[in-house]
Amino acid sequence: MFLEKDTNTKMRAGWIEVICGSMFSGKTEELIRRLTRARIARQKVEIFKPQIDKRYSEEDVVSHNSNVIRSIPVQSASQILFYANEFDVIGIDEAQFFDEELMSVCNHLANNGVRVIVAGLDMDFQGNPFGPIPQLVAIAEYVTKVHAICMRCGNLAHYSHRTIDGEKLVMLGETESYEPLCRACYNHNKNKIHPGNE
Repeated sequence: MFLEKDTNTKMRAGWIEVICGSMFSGKTEELIRRLTRARIARQKVEIFKPQIDKRYSEEDVVSHNSNVIRSIPVQSASQILFYANEFDVIGIDEAQFFDEELMSVCNHLANNGVRVIVAGLDMDFQGNPFGPIPQLVAIAEYVTKVHAICMRCGNLAHYSHRTIDGEKLVMLGETESYEPLCRACYNHNKNKIHPGNE
């Protein structure tokens, strides 16, 4: 995103940016890129992630390409407000794992002049809207939908297909548990498992 500075100095207003898409689509990579640019612009930056996400690190946000940025793990969205004082830019990774209060937290921060950048899955493994992401997309000033590459046909993918058994909604995993699929391959696979679904 190109918005490192708010040029309206009379009335400082923040905004919300959402980066969403499937697994392996580069959401965290884009989040880190934007936060790095904000730091280069000498802005005060902090990033948060849900405490549940310990796949690569307990404290750092790590992209699939192994780019790392220090973060503060929190248990709930409301805890972000406790730490978010005096920052110009707030990043939130894996936002789908936060509670529904995340929307009001992001609105509060943006209304108080903070640039809020949120990254997360927009759909769960069943293809349904995931957590607070749909609400955040609705209130955000800027939305970027990123795509992975379908592992079956090479087209753009926006579904996170779970490759292991389990109906539990939240199941942390990587390439051993999930693969990105396009709509056609996702539906073809779903119909093979549950014949008659169209």
